[in-house]
Amino acid sequence: MPEYLIYFNQQWVGDHTEEWFRSRVEPSVAVVHDMEAAGVLVYAGGLVEGAPAFSADATSGTLTFSEGPYTETTEVLGGLTIVDVPDEATARMWAGRIAEGCGWPQEVRLFSPRPDRPRNP
Repeated sequence: MPEYLIYFNQQWVGDHTEEWFRSRVEPSVAVVHDMEAAGVLVYAGGLVEGAPAFSADATSGTLTFSEGPYTETTEVLGGLTIVDVPDEATARMWAGRIAEGCGWPQEVRLFSPRPDRPRNP
């Protein structure tokens, strides 16, 4: 089945009180449990805001590591979910459930098929 990435940038979350964020935990976790029960969840998790980031680059022929994201940007990934679902309509449904649970927008992208694992129609 096709795999879809459902994700959000931290900047999309907005400014909210700690109480508001705590109120989003239960509905967000419920969606993850629903995806597990439906057998479509590959992975779901949020990133630690403000935690160190680093980049790995081998384009010069020599592997180098640098502190911080690869490019300077004002948007950083906040969290992601990967689902293995039969079609785009199902991916949209889960993205909508996640957006409702979290309380902020989600973007959905289709993964390219892995060359070692052909996609079944």
